Amino acid sequence: MKAVFLCGGIGKRMFPITEDKFLLKFLGKTLLEHQIEQAREAGLSDFVIVGNPANIEEIGQITESLTDVDVRLAVQREPLGIANALESAKDMLDGKPIVVVNPNDVFDGSAYAEITRECRRGTVASYILAYQVNSYFPGGYLVVNEQNELKHIVEKPRRGEEPSNLVNILVHLHTQPGKLLDHIKAVSTASDDVYERALDRMAQDGYGIKAVEYQGFWAVLKYPWQIFTLVDHFLNRVKRSIPPSAEISEKAIIEGNVLIEDGVKVLENAVIRGPCYIGRNSIIGNSVLIRDHCHIGQNCAVGYGTEVKHSYIGDDCWFHSSYIGDSIIGDGCSFGAGTIIANLRFDERNIVTRIGEERVDTGLDKLGAIIGSNCRTGVNVSIMPGVRVGPNSIISSHTCLTQELGANKMIQAEHTYKVVENEVKPAERRIGELRHRLGG
Repeated sequence: MKAVFLCGGIGKRMFPITEDKFLLKFLGKTLLEHQIEQAREAGLSDFVIVGNPANIEEIGQITESLTDVDVRLAVQREPLGIANALESAKDMLDGKPIVVVNPNDVFDGSAYAEITRECRRGTVASYILAYQVNSYFPGGYLVVNEQNELKHIVEKPRRGEEPSNLVNILVHLHTQPGKLLDHIKAVSTASDDVYERALDRMAQDGYGIKAVEYQGFWAVLKYPWQIFTLVDHFLNRVKRSIPPSAEISEKAIIEGNVLIEDGVKVLENAVIRGPCYIGRNSIIGNSVLIRDHCHIGQNCAVGYGTEVKHSYIGDDCWFHSSYIGDSIIGDGCSFGAGTIIANLRFDERNIVTRIGEERVDTGLDKLGAIIGSNCRTGVNVSIMPGVRVGPNSIISSHTCLTQELGANKMIQAEHTYKVVENEVKPAERRIGELRHRLGG
C-alpha cells in the first residue's frame, strides 16, 4: 500500500506565514517529517509525495536522508486541487491500494489503524475518515446512510446549512485507484472539487465508499493562529530532557517537561517553565522568563529581561528586554529593547482579524502578533493584539502598531517636539530629605 502525500497546494489564509505549512518545524523537525514518521509507525513504507515547482527541491532534500522508506516525488504544475495532484502522480501509483493524506492536518496514528482495519474487513472501493463536529467547520461534509456508506459530499456549505455533523478528513484509502482516476477524468467542472465529485459519482455507480468515524486528535492549519493548537499538541507529549552538551547555570530554574536540544545555553536567573521546547544552539539570557507552552527554534538569542509566554518562535530570532505573549514569530526576526506585544483587548473579547475581504473571529481572547520572517523592530515598539506583520518588514522605534503591515514595508512614527527654555530648578530641600531617608 502506498501513502500519497499532497504537498502541492498553496495556503491562501496563512499570511504572514508564507512558507508551506508542512515545512513548519515542531520539536526540530518539519511537519512533513513528523507525518512520514507516523505513517511509517503505522506500517507504511512506500511514499509518493506530490509537490509543486517551488517546493519540490526542498521536499527532496528532506526525504533523501530518510531511511527504511521508499519516497518518489511528483510535481503538480498548478494548484488545481486534489484530483489534479493525483493525476500528476498517476504513473507512480502502480494500481496498488493508496492512502491519500493531507500532511497539513495533524492526527493520531490511530487514524491509519482504524481505516486499514475497516478496509481489511470490508469490500467497498474506498474508505474515508470522518470526524464528528459540534460547530461549523469550513470544509467538506459527508452525507451517509445508516451503514455509514457515502451518499454525497457537500463541499463548504454555508453556516447553518450543514447537511450533517460529519466532516471529511483527508485520510482516504482507495483499493481501486485506477477506477478513482477514471472517475476523476470523467468529471467536467471549472471548480476545484473534482475529487469530491468523482467520489460522489463512484458511490452512485455502486463502487461503495464508507465513512470511518475517527475520534482521536485532529487539528487543521487553515489560519496562522491554529499553529498554537499544534504547538500544544506536540509539547504536551514531550518529556523532560536536557542533554550533556547544554550549559545550564546553577542559578537558572527549569521546571516541568522542558525539552532542550544540544548546544543550548541557559544563563543565570533564567526561568523556564514547561512544557517548553528550546531548539539547538539557542541562548536563554539572564533573568529571562519562558512559560506556558513556548516553542523556541534553533540559534535564537532570548536576551536579558525578556518574557515569552505561549508563543511559537522560529529559528535565528533575537530579542532583548521584550514581552512576547501568545504570538507567532517567523524565522530571522530581531526585536529592539522594550518591544512589547499586547495580547488582550481592554474588553477581553475574542480577537477578530481580516482574511482578504472576510472578518474572521479567531476564537481566542488572547492573541498577540503574527509576524512573518525577517522582520525587525526598533526600541520601545508596541504591537496591538492580533496585528499581522508581513515578512521582511521593519517597525521603527517608538511606533505603536495598531493595524496590519504588509510585506517588505517600513513604518516610521512621526514625532513632533516643542523646545522651550528650562525654568525648572531642583528642589534642594526635598533632595536632602530623600537622602536622609535613604541613610545618605
